[in-house]
Amino acid sequence: MLESQYKMNLIKIGLKISYYRKLAGMTQEELAEACALSAGYISQLEAPNCYFCPSLKTLFLIGEALHVSAAKLLDIED
Repeated sequence: MLESQYKMNLIKIGLKISYYRKLAGMTQEELAEACALSAGYISQLEAPNCYFCPSLKTLFLIGEALHVSAAKLLDIED
């Protein structure tokens, strides 16, 4: 049960990243470049069938590039 909730939370974080990226009018490639990450890495984070756990450093970088707080990316309750 805990494992499935963990996976669901990772999916929600990825969906938040995707949502704010699209809201900012950025492609995965543009976000990756802004964060000095690969586009493949961003793709993995956003993929709803991947359970990829980003580091806090990565979340802060992504949040900064998208002009949102890392806390918003982690707010999976809404």
